Amino acid sequence: MHVCILGAGIAGLATAWQLRRAGFDVTVIDRAGAGTGASGANGAQLSYAYVQPLADPALWAQLPKLLFSKTSPLHLRLQLDPHQWAWGLQFLAACRSSVSRETTVQLLGLAARSRAGFERLLDEERLDCDFSGTGKLVLYGDGRSFAAGRRQMALQRGLGSVQHAVTASECVAIEPALAHHAPNIAGAIHTPGECAADCFKVCQELQRLLGAAGARFLFNTEVTRLEQRSGRAVAVHTCAGPVPADAFVAALGSESYRFGRALGLHLPVYPLKGYSITVPVPSGTGAAPRVNVTDAARKMVFARVGSRLRVAGMAELVGHDTAIPSDRINALVQATREVFPQCTDSSACAPWAGLRPATPTGRPILGRQPGAPANLLFNTGHGALGFTLAFGSAAHMLELLQATRPLKLSVAGPVSCSA
Repeated sequence: MHVCILGAGIAGLATAWQLRRAGFDVTVIDRAGAGTGASGANGAQLSYAYVQPLADPALWAQLPKLLFSKTSPLHLRLQLDPHQWAWGLQFLAACRSSVSRETTVQLLGLAARSRAGFERLLDEERLDCDFSGTGKLVLYGDGRSFAAGRRQMALQRGLGSVQHAVTASECVAIEPALAHHAPNIAGAIHTPGECAADCFKVCQELQRLLGAAGARFLFNTEVTRLEQRSGRAVAVHTCAGPVPADAFVAALGSESYRFGRALGLHLPVYPLKGYSITVPVPSGTGAAPRVNVTDAARKMVFARVGSRLRVAGMAELVGHDTAIPSDRINALVQATREVFPQCTDSSACAPWAGLRPATPTGRPILGRQPGAPANLLFNTGHGALGFTLAFGSAAHMLELLQATRPLKLSVAGPVSCSA
């Protein structure tokens, strides 16, 4: 059975790996290359046990400051775009305790499957991806936010997560690089089993493994339309010509809404723009953290990737704008200087911006959609948890395709390779 996967970010490539491993014939199409979109320089954290949804009732109290403060990690630029307004209203409607709880339950279940899938890949293959399993600290700067963090911890612990509330001094014992910042910490949640890796390197490694296993790639190739017959997709048309297949998986990230709209579908996926810098770790013990750190107030994450420190964060609703304003990068540099003052080489900070595909609730869109071709699956809408959830989502794609796999395998049409 030939499956054509649209999108070569971490979601698409993890799906391709799962399918190829199970014996499916796979073609991957992307308008750029492997891992060049939102997977390129994301936060690097794998948050399998701490999945605080962005749509949370605590946001209401913070909303005025988040929307109007010049230093806010959240930024909204209103546009004449009905999709932006609709998504925003749906997001605010999702900021309820019941929705946040259900989202947490679903994300933790999917994250557990994803951990198993990624660990299997690491066990089977020697990946060059700067993987580490040193745990994570989520820092809170005041008692009110720390209390909210403990409530989220209680929910997650009830669902099987191993987590502990710790004091500022305990934070420093866990991560000595936080010693300078300790006076600003009211408390933290420690999740010892969390991991990190360079998502771009994982994408590059998956491309290598898939190519060796016979998968085909069409890179620098735009998808123009999906050809349908009798309620099924039969080929995807590209600038390089049509690509026939038995089934299709759309893992198009922030482009999912436009792709769906061309099919008459409304997918509630909107790009949440985020930024990152990657700074070299200076020599010397304690200069940079080895434990993953999340600053809850700044909504920024710090992750060690080999000899580098990845600093990422912010969420902007500004459409498909990928420009990198200097003030946003300066905010990341300043935060790094305040939390880890010995990591201050801003001259080599490698600024980056990416568009994270988010749904209003934070739950990804996985599987078939009403009104879409019967053999088209969607794998999108993971928000800031794309890397974390990629392999669990891929396992779900595999299950759906295996359930409809014909007994007699069809032969894929001729497709040229351009890996």
